[in-house]
Amino acid sequence: MARLSGVSHIRVVGLMLAGAVVDGAVFALWPLSAWTVAELMLPTAPSDEAALVWTPGLAAPLLLAAVLAFPLLGPLLHLVLMVGVGSGLAAALATAAGLGWWDAAGCVAIAGVGLGVAVEGVRRLVVRLNRPRAPEPQT
Repeated sequence: MARLSGVSHIRVVGLMLAGAVVDGAVFALWPLSAWTVAELMLPTAPSDEAALVWTPGLAAPLLLAAVLAFPLLGPLLHLVLMVGVGSGLAAALATAAGLGWWDAAGCVAIAGVGLGVAVEGVRRLVVRLNRPRAPEPQT
């Protein structure tokens, strides 16, 4: 958004809210995506009752870290945050699916990378669609 000079405040707020919705959707889908990857690894499908979902115990560290780190959120801090939350999610997935911790961590990592690639694609699309167009030459 820093590259969009001359953009109205309303458009900036709209883009930031859209980014927050996409981020929220990614975090909401992370356990479901990790569960889906784990199902592909298991010889028999586990019951849907044991499906991995966000619990307050899993979400609280994520929210606390996001609030504390938001002003300083750079790539390294974001990576540390994702690894910390991912390890908690891996432990919950290992318990729910009956996998080893390393297998569950692999499922969480695959799901996280897949969602990250999808978000990066959306981000690049938004940047491309919001690129200022060169004015047509006047004759």
